[in-house]
Amino acid sequence: MHRLHPLTKLAVVGFCLVLGLFLPGLWLTYAAFGLIILPLAAWAGILPPFLRAVLKAALPVIISVFLVQGLFWPGGTPILRLGPLSLKEEGLMFAIRSAGRFLMVVSSFLLLTFTTRPDGLMLALSERGFPKSIAYVLLATMQIIPRFQAKANTILDAQRSRGLETEGSLLVRVRALLPLIQPLLLGSIVDIEERAIALEVRAFGRSGPKTSLLVLHDTPAQKLVRWLLLLGMLAVIGWRLYIALAPRFAA
Repeated sequence: MHRLHPLTKLAVVGFCLVLGLFLPGLWLTYAAFGLIILPLAAWAGILPPFLRAVLKAALPVIISVFLVQGLFWPGGTPILRLGPLSLKEEGLMFAIRSAGRFLMVVSSFLLLTFTTRPDGLMLALSERGFPKSIAYVLLATMQIIPRFQAKANTILDAQRSRGLETEGSLLVRVRALLPLIQPLLLGSIVDIEERAIALEVRAFGRSGPKTSLLVLHDTPAQKLVRWLLLLGMLAVIGWRLYIALAPRFAA
């Protein structure tokens, strides 16, 4: 998995995204997660850290979706009473469907992040004629969450070494956030400036051919797999459109 061409892994992630966004029903997205994403993560040897990252990124959003949509769905059929609130069947179904799609989207991007070198992906896109500025924006977007998490953990460890209490009641944890926010924001601004300087030092904005120490190896088999994945994306999208539009044409 790690040795595959970056465009091959990008095609795999694109196929998983299409599955997550266009598969109908409640459970097909969860089946795709279990039958595609998890085996790929296991093949890459990153399954434990990958699952931890997926849980950290997706679980808070999924819980909030279930609470908001399940308890505050307008109208609907109540299936469980919780005082003045009630859990609606329609809201629960919508939450299950939305959580599966969000899980597929997050896990697909994390799989690409865990298995692909950013410079390799950027080089692969540039070799195919993709604008370098857009390629860099895409890579920076992919890296923003891991970089923020790493920087936040570093700042939190530094604050703990100075005697800051970060564990305990909810009030103690909220207080610990305040000394974390300002260094995180200022450090992120400095990091952006340093990255911009590094790009200019490497002649990022210079036109013309460039050399690279990184050499990407592609094979005819991987090219075939990429075309098959692209056809698979189009087939899934066409199938979903057919399911959605067939009743209208029949009527």
